[in-house]
This record gives sequence, structure tokens and C-alpha cells, in this order.
Amino acid sequence: MKRKAGNALRCAIVLGLAGWMGLAMAQQAPAAHPWSDAKLSPDQRADLLLKQLTQDDKFHLIRSYFAGPRKPEDKPVPPGYIGSAGYIPAIERLGIPAIQESDAGLGVASSERMRPGDYATPLPAGPVTAATWDPKAAFRGGAMIGGEAHAKGFNVLLAGGTNLMREPRNGRNFEYAGEDPLLAGTMVGEAIRGIESQHVVSTIKHFALNDQETGRTTVDVRIGEQAMRESDLLAFELAIERGKPGSVMCSYNKLNGDWACENDYLLNQVLKRDWKYPGFVMSDWGGVHSAAKAVNAGLDQESAAEIFDKQIYFDAPLRDALAKGEVKQSRVDDMTRRILRSFFAAGVFEHPAKKAPIDEKANLAVARETLEAGAVLLRNQNALLPLDVAKLESVAVIGAHADKGVLAGGGSSLVTAKGGNAVPGLKPTDWPGPVTYHPYAPLKALQSMAPQAKVQFAGGEDVAAAAALAAKSQVAVVFVQKWAGEDFDARDLSLPDGQDALVAAVAKANPRTIVVLENGSPVAMPWLEQAGAVLEVWYPGGDAGNGIANILSGKVNPSGRLPLSWPRDVSQLPRPELPGAGGGTPPESVDYAIEGANVGYRWYQSKNIQPLFPFGYGLSYTTFEHGGLKVDAKGGKVTATVTVQNTGKRAGADVAQVYVQVPGTKVRRLAGFAKVFLKPGEQRVLSIPLERKLLADFDTVKHGWVVRGGEYVVSEGRSSADLGAPVATQLAGDGTK
Repeated sequence: MKRKAGNALRCAIVLGLAGWMGLAMAQQAPAAHPWSDAKLSPDQRADLLLKQLTQDDKFHLIRSYFAGPRKPEDKPVPPGYIGSAGYIPAIERLGIPAIQESDAGLGVASSERMRPGDYATPLPAGPVTAATWDPKAAFRGGAMIGGEAHAKGFNVLLAGGTNLMREPRNGRNFEYAGEDPLLAGTMVGEAIRGIESQHVVSTIKHFALNDQETGRTTVDVRIGEQAMRESDLLAFELAIERGKPGSVMCSYNKLNGDWACENDYLLNQVLKRDWKYPGFVMSDWGGVHSAAKAVNAGLDQESAAEIFDKQIYFDAPLRDALAKGEVKQSRVDDMTRRILRSFFAAGVFEHPAKKAPIDEKANLAVARETLEAGAVLLRNQNALLPLDVAKLESVAVIGAHADKGVLAGGGSSLVTAKGGNAVPGLKPTDWPGPVTYHPYAPLKALQSMAPQAKVQFAGGEDVAAAAALAAKSQVAVVFVQKWAGEDFDARDLSLPDGQDALVAAVAKANPRTIVVLENGSPVAMPWLEQAGAVLEVWYPGGDAGNGIANILSGKVNPSGRLPLSWPRDVSQLPRPELPGAGGGTPPESVDYAIEGANVGYRWYQSKNIQPLFPFGYGLSYTTFEHGGLKVDAKGGKVTATVTVQNTGKRAGADVAQVYVQVPGTKVRRLAGFAKVFLKPGEQRVLSIPLERKLLADFDTVKHGWVVRGGEYVVSEGRSSADLGAPVATQLAGDGTK
């Protein structure tokens, strides 16, 4: 008993000492690693940690390794990577975590290639989120994919696609947010803010003017300074102000003669001087062409150089440039400091990314609700929609593998959904494929929507058989598709595989034909006047079958509004020809000075062209009235006030869009917007602040935004072409930035 008591006493003493020593060590940790003090600002913490880095540590942080599939002849990735887009090993002695980077903006992408069986929740395409015109929806989507990334062990998400839709044939339009700088900047900024709220660093990309994929790694974009500052760069500026991304990814193309990733004007003058951006610039994969020039121009981190660049520039070549005095040591220190600052700002040190449970049901709901808020009803003759589900006896579902799933865009943003590719084997099966259908079948959802009805499917390859099925059905729902992806542009706006003939035949057989579009950009619709209804769902993402059924049945009232103008044909575009698209020799340069800052709806206004559907357009199952526009300008702030009333019999949402015509210009600019949800008969007075940069023009001499003053014409309405009576207001010029 005494021996046992003595042992117990000794154990207690040992445990007590161990506890005291652990407490002492914990108390000493801030002194040993003062940058671990979360009470300090990200800048202070980065400064403290920078002082502890050796030169090799700094070079370790300024370039990443490719963490994706490798050829047998490639050198292996250093240990510790979990597999995806990029990786930098941890510096354990200083507590610097490994940098694990994943594509992309529509979810945690391509993880299945490195981890067979892995999957993630796919958000709908970027234009769907933009079409919600709801910043809260964009934030929720960003937070969802950021949370999944964190729970999979990633602390960087290569998201934030902000390139404007200058070119409707662009293969990556499905990753972006439309044609308007205010809408794109707002929605992308909120998505980035959502990602970073999950302690994941988000990029914003592709900086800048990467508005076509044809010749993307060689083409020289030509445009004047004022024009780019008032269009593409304005979208980036607004998104960075709002979302505060930790990194900016520079693009492949040249801009006015210099590669974007070694472009002093873009990176040093605009981003870091004028915008005072505190984060770091990373290259796109294969976007670096030099060491000294790129570093001195503002590039902070080279991405996956050992696979994608001609050589690893940010190693021996940069060390040599330092030795020769071509690059200053202070610049290398600045590069490293910016990287550290972004990780401190996002809370990556305090909240390390690691494997954790994912609420798949809740995340799918976020994806579906984004679709339901962003799908755009383009046509609805004789109130064909919503369907009276209780009275449905037969439905023909036709085309686009709607019995299996819904189409996704190709390239680095492709997300592998749970269940994998529902239609494997479609060409191309390699990059930028494989062509993928997410396994959320509309057919199954429509059968559940109307269980008493006979819901039958026809693939559409046999047009006569599809028309025959439509003829004997109460309603025909035709799904049409156009696959798009990274690294290529479409030749034109036409639908592939004879789908125009399919739609025309089905609509002729049954005037109650609903067309559902799955596409990344506008398409030609020669059958439009024959179709009873047209619903645009883009690439609709997770749980899309149920989302589409909810809209067709009226369970959800569509409230999406187009984030882009829909041309009738390519003859309406600033550049009807796109040399090299779909094959052939790409152009050495592209002239964006043709339209300048007048992208999309501004181009159509300036040329008095009527597109097929205007920017901001979208139908609803209810009706709205807008009126009582007032404009108030006080203290340098301009606010528009408007009353919106739901005059129909269904609850629904509408978007109040405020456009401003600045003195001396011919076109109206979107300067503010607000989405409002109203019950039948309900009305609400909306107070909409106008973005001051949209009331100004960019002064290239003063390097800032200048409100010139004079009479400004303000209009409000439901699209860029459906506006109420304008209100003129006098604004004083301020001459300030």
C-alpha cells in the first residue's frame, strides 16, 4: 500500500511538473514565435516572420511545384502534397504551413485525378451566380466552396474569375461573371470574400484582358489606358476592394507589348501603386518568361515552373540576377513578405486546413439555390410556364443526356461530383476534357415532380422519333447543350450536332415546347419564335435536376437576369471574325480599342444595335411595377431611390437596375442595382447607392477617377433596354481620385 501510494505521489509530481513545463512553454511561444500573436496586424506579423527567414527560405516560398499528374520523366514532387494544382512544402521550424493550392472558382476541382474516388460539390457556372444579381448568393457560394477546400486540406483556391465577356465565343466565359464591370466586380468580390471567410486564400484572375482563349499564351491585347481602366480593370478594382483576395493571378497574354506576368504597368503601377494592393501576384501555370524583368515588374511567385515554364526562373536565374545587381534584395524580401501577409490575413496559421467532415446535403442545397436564383427565363409565350403539375398526364423529355445528368464546362475548373461522370467516353476525353455530365438527371427530377404523369425520354439523335414522342405528349421539354472549355474558343454561336433541327421539329410537333439551354455563352436560336418557353440554366451544377424541375413546376419563381447581352449573330460583335478559333493560326494581336470601354450593352447602345436579349433581361412568373425614381446627391455620395411593387399573384424577386449617362458620353452605364423579394401586392422603397467610379471617368494624367461635373441623366428599370423616365441631376466636379 505504501509503495503504491509512493508511486502515486511520484506520478502526481511528474505530471504536475510536465503540466507546468507545458504551460511555461506555451507562455514562451509568443516570445519564440512572436509572429504567432494573432492580435498583431497581418503586416506586423509578416515583418516579424520575414526577419527569421534565410535566403533559401525566401526562394522556397516564391515558387510552387505542380501537384497534379506527372509524366514518368518528371522530377517527383517534394513529400507532403495532397495533389491538385500547386504545392509549397512547409517550413516547420518556423511554423509556416505547407501551401496546398486547388483549382478553381466553381468548386474544389479535378481532385479525382489525384485521389481516385474523391469528389466535391460543383457550383453552377459563373454566369449563373452573376445572373442572381444577389451579392449574398455569391458570398454563400464562395463560402461553400471555400469550406470544402479547407475540409480537404487546401488553403489556396484558384478562384475569382473576373475577365469581362468581350468575346461571346470565349471558351472560359462560363467561369466568369458577364460583361459589366460593376456587376462582375460586385459578384466576384463577394464570392472571394466568402472563400476567404473560411481561412482559405483566394486568387482573383486572370489579370488582365485575358478575354479570349484563342492564342491566349501568345496574343498581344491592344487597348488604350483609359478604356481598360474603365472596363476590365475596373471590374478587378471593384472586386479587389470588396473581396480582398490574398493573391492576384496574372494572365498568359501580352498587354500592349509586354507579357501580363512581367507587365510593369499592370502589376506595379496599377495594382500595387494605384490600388495599393498588399497581397502577392502569382503567375498562371506557364505564364513566366523571365527572372529579373518579371520580378522587377511586380511578379511575386512563379507557379509550377518545373512543368509549365521553359525553365525555373525564380531559382538559379533569379539568384544570378541578384548577384549581378539586376534585382535588389529588398524586392525579394517584398515578394516573400506579401506572401506571408496574405496567409496571416486569411487566418491560415491559426486555422490550418485539414481533413474534416463535409455537409454534402447543405452544400448541394447552396448549389441548387444558386441555380434557382440565377436561371434566366428568356421566353414564356402564353404563360406556358409554370407547368400545372397536378394536370400533367404526359411529358416528353428530349436531348442532351437529360436522362443521365447535366453538362459541365471543361478545363482546370472542372469539378468531379459525387458519382463521377454520368456520360463517360464523350470526346474529347483528354485536355480540356473529359466532357463531363454531373449525375443530377433532369429526367428523374421531372418524374418525381409529376409522379402521376407518363414522363418519357428520347435522346434526340433520331429527330423523327423525338418529334413523334413530343406530338403525343402534353408538354415537350427539350434540353440542348454546347460544351465549352479552357484553351479554345467556339467558331461561332451555333448549337452543335444538329440540335437546331431537333428543336424546330419538336416545336412543330408540339407548340407547348420548353427549351432548356446548357451552355457557357450565348448561342444562336433560329427556332426561338417556334418555342413556347426558353429557360437558360448555363452549366447548372450540383442538384441541378431538382433545381430545373422546381423552376418548371413553379415551386421556384425564376428571378435571374442576364449578366450579358445576347447577340443575334456574330455580325453584331465588334470583331465578327475570330481568327484561329476552332483551329488555324491564331492572331498575333487583338484590337480591343474597337469598343474600348464600351463592352457588351454599351457597344450595342453606341452603335444603335438591338441584340436578341439585352443585358439585365429576364422574365418572371409574376409582374412588377417600378416608379418614383429620385436622385439625391449629398457629401459626394449619390443615391437613387425607387419603388418596386409586385403586381402579380405570385411571390417573386426583381432587380432594380440604375444606369447613368455621364456628361459628354453617348451610353448609359450600370451604376447601382438591388434585388428585392416581394409577396403579391407588396411594395418596397429601395435606396441604391451609386458607385462613384461609374459617375467618373479615368484621368490618365492624374492616375485617378475624376467626376467632371455637369448634368447627369439617371434611369432605372428592369434591363439596359427597359428603363423608366430619366431624371436629370446636377453634380459638381470634384477633381479627386
